[in-house]
Amino acid sequence: MRAIPLTVTALAAALLLTACNDGASGAKGKSGSACELGKVSVQIGTASVAPAAGDTGEVPVSITNQSAPCTLDGFAGVELKAGGTSAKVPALQGAKAQKLKLAKGDFASFTISYVRGKAGDATSLEAKNVKISLPGSGTAMSFPWSYGPVAQKGGAGTPNASVSAFQQAGD
Repeated sequence: MRAIPLTVTALAAALLLTACNDGASGAKGKSGSACELGKVSVQIGTASVAPAAGDTGEVPVSITNQSAPCTLDGFAGVELKAGGTSAKVPALQGAKAQKLKLAKGDFASFTISYVRGKAGDATSLEAKNVKISLPGSGTAMSFPWSYGPVAQKGGAGTPNASVSAFQQAGD
């Protein structure tokens, strides 16, 4: 008969412990809302440029939190702009976004992969700028695109490019 009261007591204690919340959400006590441009720095790193039409290039982008803890939950928004034309770059097929919490000073990165198009070809997007936004944030920043034209797939307007999931760097 003693097993029943101990089991009930253990179960009640387990339920109470799972209901506790110290206000932190995530590893190392990091918490926060969506990371916002202006509170994080964005830097485009040294690219592996596609040298000729049909070749693949990669452009790394790093995000460093300069403020209160924040969260990256989803994929970065990336648009390639050529004059009055803009084309949204889709997430890498099969990639799964992970929810990353960034404390002040933490950084994460993602990569824009693209297939170089042929200059002056109607099936290429002559991109001059790349516009980047963070998930959950309503603002975007533009950067020069100096990596050549981007091939399009499936007809005009869809760049042959993709955005990888965020990867957290450091500890």
